[in-house]
Amino acid sequence: MLGAATMPFDKFREECGIFGVFNHPEAANLTYLGLYALQHRGQESTGIVSSDGRTLHVHKAMGLVADIFTEEVLKTLPGSIAIGHVRYSTTGSSQLINAQPFVVSGGIGNIAIAHNGNLTNAMEIRQELESYGSIFQSTMDTEVIIHLMAVSRERIFLDRLIDALARVKGAYSLLLMKEDALVALRDPHGFRPLSLGRLDGATVVASESCAFDLIGATFEREIEPGEILYVDKEGVKSFKPFDPVPQTPCVFEYIYFARPDSLIFGKNVYEVRKGLGRQLAREFPREADIVIPVPDSGMPAAIGYAQEAGIPLELGLIRNHYVGRTFIEPKQSIRHFGVKIKLNPVREILKGKRVVVIDDSIVRATTGRKIIKMLRSGGATEIHFFISSPPTRFPCFYGIDTPTKSELIANSHTLEEIRKYITCDTLGYLSMEGLRKVVDGGRASYCYACFDGRYPVEFPVDIPEPQMPLFYNIS
Repeated sequence: MLGAATMPFDKFREECGIFGVFNHPEAANLTYLGLYALQHRGQESTGIVSSDGRTLHVHKAMGLVADIFTEEVLKTLPGSIAIGHVRYSTTGSSQLINAQPFVVSGGIGNIAIAHNGNLTNAMEIRQELESYGSIFQSTMDTEVIIHLMAVSRERIFLDRLIDALARVKGAYSLLLMKEDALVALRDPHGFRPLSLGRLDGATVVASESCAFDLIGATFEREIEPGEILYVDKEGVKSFKPFDPVPQTPCVFEYIYFARPDSLIFGKNVYEVRKGLGRQLAREFPREADIVIPVPDSGMPAAIGYAQEAGIPLELGLIRNHYVGRTFIEPKQSIRHFGVKIKLNPVREILKGKRVVVIDDSIVRATTGRKIIKMLRSGGATEIHFFISSPPTRFPCFYGIDTPTKSELIANSHTLEEIRKYITCDTLGYLSMEGLRKVVDGGRASYCYACFDGRYPVEFPVDIPEPQMPLFYNIS
């Protein structure tokens, strides 16, 4: 993340992405491409494990997919089965020991596991297992599942897995691999997406359908909440061993995380985001000259707003797409350097204009404040800042790295206080009613916990908060 070493982030950070292939001679190569398409879901570490039917072969490293998996590395990953992972740490620190897929050998056989999500009772279970002598190799919550499988009294691999999952709570889309089989599953609530596809007789699984498009696979369906798919030489078998619970997929996948070209939770992400923009225009009509997005995540909603409002859409902010994960800051301070290296205003478009700016969310508001000042310096006479989601007031415990409650500006400040801090003329958030109307027709079938604090799955109440609260200069 830009400037991560010197300042807290001002966007939700991605979670993880998983990809798997069964029965293809180029399984590792396809997994590499699938992870490339899922890179937006995690940029800290990546890994691939393949099987030649006898042995699991693994390569993991810190960094981006294209940098890690060279042609030479991929040659060391033979076999027709493979699973891969891109990671942004939500549980467990950012270091190689926590990179996935996680590989173990022991009494339960040779197993690789890749996880997208967060287990809310992982620490409790870990402490219990350690008290009985279990030794953990990482700080990941994912490793808890392997240890629970190891202590299970069930004999069959799949029964051990089901037995282990019956103990854990929270969000998990999982891929597991043995020498001769692939297992894919989602938690009963269905927090995180996971899809099934086909390619030339091979079975492929991915966090998002955009990964299928890159490799030329056909999207078949989404794996259902609470469903386990067991794939081996005999085909694909589906199991639903868990008691049904209310399905609560993460609505923020639509708002920010998923790629716009993906199909998740039964809807195209791009169309949903355009719909959020249209709803914004209905809730916040303004007389303005142009609509501009905060690139890139605000683009679909800005298109929807502009179409609904009948106001021209312009690219008033240009993004530098070649910014790396880190940069060397100049010794002499440059005002708003961290934002300027990523975004730059187009003065010829902004000068003398009344501008509607569309973004997907506000976390700390520090970036929004700098963007508004940047637009004013570019000549905008009025700036109306509208957000295509409700105010984010609560942290997520299901696999998204959000700030603590005290760092979320909407948790401790009024709309007018936030507007003054950002320095825009108007500030507006999409209403909860508007969000529900767009994503589910008004039904409460998604997880909205980051907005309303209603958590579908319990979590430890002693989550630590920072020693000092975060203060804003509202004046």
